[in-house]
Amino acid sequence: MTPPPKSDDAAADVGPSSFHDALHASYITSLGDKLDAPTSYEGAVTEHLRMSGVYWSLAGLSLLRDADEVDASMGLTSSPYSSHRPAIVDWVFACYDAQTGGFGGNCSGSTVGGENDSAPPCPHDGHLLYTLSALQILAMADALDDERLDKDSVVRFVAGLQNDDGSFAGDEWGEVDTRFSYCALSCLALLDRLPLPEWADETVRSKSNDGDEPAIDINKAVRYIISCRNFDGGFGCVPGAESHAGQVFCCIGALSIAHSLHFLNEMEGGSDLLAWWLAERQCDSGGLNGRPEKQADVCYSWWILSALSIMGRVGWIDTSKLGQFILNCQDEDDGGIADRPQDMPDVYHTFFGLCGLSLIGHLEKIGAREGRSYREVDPVFALPTDLVQRLGLRAQVMSDVGCEVEERLKTHSILYGAEPP
Repeated sequence: MTPPPKSDDAAADVGPSSFHDALHASYITSLGDKLDAPTSYEGAVTEHLRMSGVYWSLAGLSLLRDADEVDASMGLTSSPYSSHRPAIVDWVFACYDAQTGGFGGNCSGSTVGGENDSAPPCPHDGHLLYTLSALQILAMADALDDERLDKDSVVRFVAGLQNDDGSFAGDEWGEVDTRFSYCALSCLALLDRLPLPEWADETVRSKSNDGDEPAIDINKAVRYIISCRNFDGGFGCVPGAESHAGQVFCCIGALSIAHSLHFLNEMEGGSDLLAWWLAERQCDSGGLNGRPEKQADVCYSWWILSALSIMGRVGWIDTSKLGQFILNCQDEDDGGIADRPQDMPDVYHTFFGLCGLSLIGHLEKIGAREGRSYREVDPVFALPTDLVQRLGLRAQVMSDVGCEVEERLKTHSILYGAEPP
């Protein structure tokens, strides 16, 4: 398959729009107070997913600032606020659901103004989505070895959600989705408890298994993901479901973590078919959509670019136009990035917009122009690359023989494919 025309320069000039660094940092650091306000509508409707919101905030700021600045400004390991708000790490552990072994999306605090003021917080039910967000936060806080983290219980929680066909449920209520396959494998990788399949490179596999009983059936997990591939090259949430860019990342990310990307090239159309489908998601505005006939949305700057980065095909889209689209979605008054121009910003799109700028090299170029040093995002684990390297996380990425591998990807195993045309 002939690839579409490549961008002339993956780090081309993004045009006259300014990058509002200080506003974005201020937007993120002030978000907690806004959401905690008693009259906050946004705080009320997002209360159940606060764990992921905190992860998006910390990870987004971590691309703009170094780890010490993030800790100091966000209260990651010690609270700079009055006693009403604990350090983020302490709050994360308060959201641990000991009954399931996983982390919930939030926890209910003690009753204010009564005899129950000292009652312990009550965590929401454990769920794979929030367990991964919690572990990602603890990773950024260098707290994965905190004595409060019961790694064995978390591993049992993840393993207990695997079904006989290799799929994963999100929690005890049984919803199945390829999102949860990615979450499960990423959680186990962060905990250094991920078994690798029999076909993985021996040097990598020997380090992962260490003779222990495998926590999950990784072979079944991989084969289930492959069963969710569609005729157009994309992936759905379950076998036969519509291809969606978000599910594509989850499946490609999971295969990457499992060192199983070679399966893409063993199917009809190979990895090129999927890369073509992803490249077709670019709209006239320069932004990317998640499915055919949908509007462009900044969040797909992550879901699509991460998959293309893992497959070594970022150049299959016009990165200059995409960079300009993301900058056009900035809020020039209050900071933050919206889903599309002129909409209200939120932390979800702010984080994924920053990830998009990082993955196409624009954030690095902006930093060089403005005298700042920005951190890069890892396309597999959605964490700063320096942190991924320090944790020793090693996934698998693809590259054609003779093609230059991005510096950020060199920490991972390289699966080489065809000779360049």
